[in-house]
Amino acid sequence: MEAFLATPVGILALTVAKAMALLVPLLIGVAYLTWAERKILGAMQMRKGPNVVGPFGLLQPFADALKMLMKETIIPSGASRALFLMAPMITFMLAMLAWAVIPVNDGWAIADINVGILYLFAISSLGVYGIIIAGWASNSKYAFLGALRSAAQMVSYEVSMGFVIVTVLLCVGSLNLTAIVRAQSTVWFIIPLFPMFVIMFISALAETNRAPFDLPEGESELVAGFFVEYSSMSFALFFLGEYANMILMSALITILFLGGWLPPMAFEPFTWIPGPLWFILKICFCLFVFVWVRATFPRYRYDQLMRLGWKVFLPFSLVWLVITAAVLKLAGWLPVVG
Repeated sequence: MEAFLATPVGILALTVAKAMALLVPLLIGVAYLTWAERKILGAMQMRKGPNVVGPFGLLQPFADALKMLMKETIIPSGASRALFLMAPMITFMLAMLAWAVIPVNDGWAIADINVGILYLFAISSLGVYGIIIAGWASNSKYAFLGALRSAAQMVSYEVSMGFVIVTVLLCVGSLNLTAIVRAQSTVWFIIPLFPMFVIMFISALAETNRAPFDLPEGESELVAGFFVEYSSMSFALFFLGEYANMILMSALITILFLGGWLPPMAFEPFTWIPGPLWFILKICFCLFVFVWVRATFPRYRYDQLMRLGWKVFLPFSLVWLVITAAVLKLAGWLPVVG
């Protein structure tokens, strides 16, 4: 068996098996995140949420998927057909590809590369292309305006996210995601870098087009934004891509600030719980806050959104980065790389 795994075919088979072991639970998680969001929002708004299809409405995601599959895919007559169909695929595939470097436990990553954080940042940046292509290929001024607004929003908040990530990297001295988690064995970075954690979380809301930054879905302004012309499974791929990106951003926040798979305290009973379960619980907590924010805050105006990103988060994150570097240098805490 070991000899087979050492061959190119064996390596490929092992990589595919690892990918399926990660992606199948992820896709089920995406489906049930939609159910959980509707249940949580229902509880917060004093109503029941999904409760008809299956016990407690647990089969509602499958009913929704069947409904989307049975609908007809309508392509506008003036649309660029190939690009119109490609855009939702790009959005969904990028949300899946990013998980290649996410370590669920110590050594549990499909590709534990040394530049994992750069890979993640690159994948999240490419998500803009799916939105721009969808807006342009629809041949509709409403979809195109929605795409431009959404792309400007994502690019604006990626700058602040970049400074947050650089601040964490200063404290670790490595671009490897496993090394970032191991560096938090003494104290999670949420404690010394709490302001950056807040900026990262709010930027993640804007990056995933979630409330209160869901400007692309401003129905009174843009009739649902860049995906206004989409229906059936092409619309569902955008929908699933958004929820997959929510889980991805929650995983990234967990790795950067919440200690990844590490327990909050290194003694019983916390050490009884396996690392992957801690990782999942932290992601679920972040996702709960995502939904909580949606139920609490009204939608921003576009000028408020841009002002927050460029005039508040960008200068603050830059100043905090400089302060962090100065403290690490003066205290002699800069990590030694080599």
